[in-house]
Amino acid sequence: MAVYIVGGGFAGCEAAYQLAARNVRVKLIDMKPEKYSPAHVSEKLCELVCSNSFKSSDVNTASGLLKEEMRVLNSLVLRCADESTVPAGGALAVDREIFAGLVTQWLQNEPQVEILSRTVESIDEITSLPDAQAVIIATGPLTDEALSNDIKNKLGEDSLSFFDAAAPVVYKESVDFGKAFYASRYGKGDSDYINCPMTEGEYAAFYNELINAQCAEVKDFDNDCVYEGCMPVEVMARRGFDTLRYGPMKPVGITRPGTNERYYAVVQLRRDDSADTLYNIVGFQTRLKFGEQKRVFGMIPGLENAEYARYGVMHKNTYIRSPGLLDETYMLKKSIPGEEGHVPVFFAGQITGVEGYIESASSGLIAGINAYCILNGLRPFIPGAGTQVGALGAYAAGYGGADFQPMGANFGIMTPVLPGGSFKIRDKKRKKELISKSALDILNHIKTDRSDLF
Repeated sequence: MAVYIVGGGFAGCEAAYQLAARNVRVKLIDMKPEKYSPAHVSEKLCELVCSNSFKSSDVNTASGLLKEEMRVLNSLVLRCADESTVPAGGALAVDREIFAGLVTQWLQNEPQVEILSRTVESIDEITSLPDAQAVIIATGPLTDEALSNDIKNKLGEDSLSFFDAAAPVVYKESVDFGKAFYASRYGKGDSDYINCPMTEGEYAAFYNELINAQCAEVKDFDNDCVYEGCMPVEVMARRGFDTLRYGPMKPVGITRPGTNERYYAVVQLRRDDSADTLYNIVGFQTRLKFGEQKRVFGMIPGLENAEYARYGVMHKNTYIRSPGLLDETYMLKKSIPGEEGHVPVFFAGQITGVEGYIESASSGLIAGINAYCILNGLRPFIPGAGTQVGALGAYAAGYGGADFQPMGANFGIMTPVLPGGSFKIRDKKRKKELISKSALDILNHIKTDRSDLF
């Protein structure tokens, strides 16, 4: 008997680890290397397809808190991320090859995990297997078309859709450091980012070319369907002349070392590998044609002769309307028939409407632990909205609006458990500190209380 997990991304790998760590047999199915999605190129599990950054490491930020919560809950993804870091100022960024290699190696070496390469076309293809005790669908936002259609039919709902984009990556040796320079914003932390400054005239010329550049055709593309967190830079630019200057090209707090020179706009590059040879252009997700990327981005001072390890690309992503379909453990409320009756089915990862690498892993962690609970007749593991990991599950299960969209970690979806109520604390910094401390206290208390799980 086994728990079947479909999808070898962040959610699927984390779920597999949580189950295996509790001595549950796992069969992890991924269509690679038999078949690849439009965004995947590596045979390894847990492949990063967009940025190599997992956002802030500061525990008093929402994304930093989520990572610390995951560490408390013994996350494989966080363990491997911490072992494959590259300098990124206050963010946690990884060498994508080393990171994916570590996750893959761990799961390949785990006796409780069997990795299978095949394309799954329907849910009941798995639930009908005689040894299937539970199923976790963690196929991500690039779910293969046949399975995606089956999910739509099974749930009686149309999947929502949005478009995701990846930023270009350039070789460091091709950057002109006569114009570009290393510096951190406000001088905080190490100078891990390469900065390419612009005058007002340079920015105006760049802006004009960017908004008029030719875009690659993407099937069914609609500007209104673009998720805000991964908006193409050219789409963002069309919102107004200064939009980029308040976004990815924000010049505030950046000066060239040894001078007090200020700039009209600044493009930042973040290290993408441990060898310090590759840098991605921060916030420059794009669907421009490759030739246009080289031409327009070549107008950025320091990148005139940049050589690209990877051009920016865009692809369609899908996610289900999780509210009403899933509970806070990410388990499907609707029963799916199986060989031996009804098999519990969970969804995890970005297909549920959580957005981000660590957010996806967190849903896999919750789904994995709760699959274990179901199999062993234990009460479910629901951390609650006083924690970031629990708040994401509560959002996916209980969002009440009509415009459900992908959500990353943020304090707004939490219900903090604070003495006297959080809204009486006016100091924002202090409030965040208390929210983070409370969340970690909750999880540590749960770990002590739930000896049946931890």
